[in-house]
Amino acid sequence: MIFPQEQRLLSALGERLRLARLRRKLSNAVVAQRAGISRTTLYKVEAGDPGATLGSYVRVLAVLGLENDLQTLAADDKVGRKLQDLALAPTRRPRAASKRVAAPAPSSPDDTKGTQ
Repeated sequence: MIFPQEQRLLSALGERLRLARLRRKLSNAVVAQRAGISRTTLYKVEAGDPGATLGSYVRVLAVLGLENDLQTLAADDKVGRKLQDLALAPTRRPRAASKRVAAPAPSSPDDTKGTQ
């Protein structure tokens, strides 16, 4: 099952690949042969068919000289970095009382008079 938004993404990718092939003046038979896939599979890739394998997409990208574009996929994981940063942030602890200890007052015999 594929969601409509994902299908739109695949269709747009397929269209970009088709346009890249046409700009290079390559026939679908030539691209399919160089990619080692059937023309039917190439049609599926260019249509954004979710049944086409990722390997087929990669082979077509390679034939068109666009394989390095894969390096940009998910390269800037902003959400993942934010979640990681939140987990790494130090937790705030309540401040402890001052570590200075008051010196005890000198005891004198008069201090014990009122306690009995």
